[in-house]
Amino acid sequence: MEPLKGLILSGGAGTRLRPITHTSAKQLVPVANKPVLFYGIEALVEAGVEEIAIIIAPETGDEIRAAVGDGSAFGARITYIVQDEPAGLAHAVLTAVDFLGDSPFVMYLGDNLLRDGLRNLVATFRADEPDALILLTPVSEPEHYGVAELDGERIVRLVEKPKDPPSNLALVGVYLFTPAIFDAARALEPSWRGELEITEAIQGLIDDGHRVQSEVVRGWWKDTGQLADMLDANRLVLEEIETRIEGEVDEGSRVEGRVVLEPGAKLVGSVVRGPAVIGAGAQVEDAYIGPYTSIGAEVQVRRSEIEHSIILAGSLVEDLGTRMEASLLGREVKLTRSDGMPKTLRLLVGDKCEIEIV
Repeated sequence: MEPLKGLILSGGAGTRLRPITHTSAKQLVPVANKPVLFYGIEALVEAGVEEIAIIIAPETGDEIRAAVGDGSAFGARITYIVQDEPAGLAHAVLTAVDFLGDSPFVMYLGDNLLRDGLRNLVATFRADEPDALILLTPVSEPEHYGVAELDGERIVRLVEKPKDPPSNLALVGVYLFTPAIFDAARALEPSWRGELEITEAIQGLIDDGHRVQSEVVRGWWKDTGQLADMLDANRLVLEEIETRIEGEVDEGSRVEGRVVLEPGAKLVGSVVRGPAVIGAGAQVEDAYIGPYTSIGAEVQVRRSEIEHSIILAGSLVEDLGTRMEASLLGREVKLTRSDGMPKTLRLLVGDKCEIEIV
């Protein structure tokens, strides 16, 4: 088999993560202080896929270009392809035909996370040489996904967001294809959603006698399109960090469990209970940072308690007087409070907001 190319889809409006995505691409929202998109690029490179195209939208493409660059920081060569409108995953494939040429390729949705990466999946694809290899996982609400119906190990059919799902096996946002997928995509008509559906293109391969294999996810998979999934992905990634203290911890502070303290970060009179990560230049003073919390670079936390949350770079959290949990704050947010007795805060806050809790 020829060397595989990579195709990462990084367009889309990210409506389920608004207001964060009003000012930032959803694929650049960080998990454990690293943009979600970076995990996908790293997974491809680890699997031996170094020539990668990223599909971008006109609205957020410049931001993604600036964050990723030419790919050299990842050991990759990155090409950017603009998809003028979100017309479906199969449309994105056709948009990249000139880049992909005659090469087999991995298509990876840029807001997805796979614990075990892509190496085993790519190895299976190379060894078995099917026309397509799809990844499946059991889900509790299959009507929100593309769903596979199997007869033993044989894929019978695929249905996109069915009202009456034939199984609970959803397609994960990772697909491996040969160029046979191009003709299948070209044969499509827009679905009821007005999109060219990749599930219908794969069904076309099946109907035309092409060999389509499936694998069930090993480890965990997360689509980070919603707040709860983003926080859960943050938890899962933090579960696997190793302690690394490169910042400053004063005598009045205490670090418990696995914690990453980046260079320039400082703890003053504070407790950090891991797993947690404190970004470069962050200042934590007279505060408590609890498990499954990611504090971004240059964040300031004073006289406050934060747990199971993500705080993006440059924000200020001060004098909350109660514990904030299960929250996501955008960049350069200012969150303070005056007198009052709220018990718990659950927040999804966009960039550069200023909030006073009364």
